[in-house]
Amino acid sequence: MLAAVCGVGISASAALADMTAWSTNEGGRMRMVVMPPEPDGKIRGLLQIEPKPGWITYWKEPGDTGIPPKISFSEGSGVSLDRLSFPVPKRIVNGALRDIGYDQPVAFPFELTAKDPDQPVTLTASTFIGLCRNICIPFQADFTLPLKPVNGTPVEEAMLLSSALAKLPEAPSEHFAVTHYIMTQGGTVLRLTLRLPEDIDSPPQVIVSGPEGHVLLDGINGQRQGDSYTLDMPVGKLPKGYEMKGKRWGILAIAGGRAMETSLAFD
Repeated sequence: MLAAVCGVGISASAALADMTAWSTNEGGRMRMVVMPPEPDGKIRGLLQIEPKPGWITYWKEPGDTGIPPKISFSEGSGVSLDRLSFPVPKRIVNGALRDIGYDQPVAFPFELTAKDPDQPVTLTASTFIGLCRNICIPFQADFTLPLKPVNGTPVEEAMLLSSALAKLPEAPSEHFAVTHYIMTQGGTVLRLTLRLPEDIDSPPQVIVSGPEGHVLLDGINGQRQGDSYTLDMPVGKLPKGYEMKGKRWGILAIAGGRAMETSLAFD
């Protein structure tokens, strides 16, 4: 427990931390958990979502249907949203539809910056997610969270954040990375080459997110040679007039019990 607590940078003295009450709807519930502001004004927290059994919620690109999660903070909160992170999702097949998301409780870590670190912070946040079973239900909730003093270390909040961070994809490394990518066949196919860890025998599952609302799920012509794996991904129909130059697409590769996330720059 000590290592996990230290890993999220909290002190043993009085701190600032809090969590909201749960907001509920037909498909599940969600709440916000926020850690103490750090001396430089950084604030870390998470949005917890618990779908009811049989329901799902979504990754940043939901797949064929669904609603990606959104968080916004009012100007009066005095903060800016720097990053919203997403744990490794799963493909969820429902007939002809393929969703990308979560059918178990999930937490999305986020990072904020306070404009004035010396002033008290009261967060006012609006969250919007989708919960689906046979139909998709939009779920909007507004949270107001004053970060008030507490006695001792905010252990529960720290453990929740530590657990959420542990479920994020890893960064590229020497043994797990994209080594080459190119658009082929007139820009209709994305060819990827990955370096895979030696102890992973099964083909990777690859998800590429392009323009908002456009995701590549179909890997074909997969070939492995040593630690190198090459596959083609049909791009499909891009938005009218879309220009590839200067764009960055996201890629998530899941192989064995590991997942790696990075971006592809088209210069």
